[in-house]
Amino acid sequence: MQIILNPYISFKDNAREALTFYKEVFGGELTLSTFGESKMADDPNEADNIMHGMLKTDNGLTLMGADTPKQMEYQDGARISISLSGDNHDELSGYFQKLSTGGAVTIPLEKAPWGDTFGMCTDQFGVHWMVNITSEK
Repeated sequence: MQIILNPYISFKDNAREALTFYKEVFGGELTLSTFGESKMADDPNEADNIMHGMLKTDNGLTLMGADTPKQMEYQDGARISISLSGDNHDELSGYFQKLSTGGAVTIPLEKAPWGDTFGMCTDQFGVHWMVNITSEK
């Protein structure tokens, strides 16, 4: 599998509405997972909020997004992260390590509740990165 680079937009309680709108604009297939479905809702009021949404269009565009939980800081001007995903563990782990050098690790690169390896960091220039390494089936 190739490594995919795409934008990831943070929302505040309206990711479902926004991603549904983008589906109407671009077409394609939209998948949504809630914090409740993933058993990651610290606040019961956020159970229906989107933990991860992904729109894949027929012409190859991929747009992802999620609601920002209350325990995480939400900055309206810093709403976009860059996501790297694929199944090449060594290459993606290396990218994560290099990107976080001189920056900060927000979530260590480790096994996530959905079975993949996942981590978040901010590089030395203030750019937010997410790395998701698909688990072997």
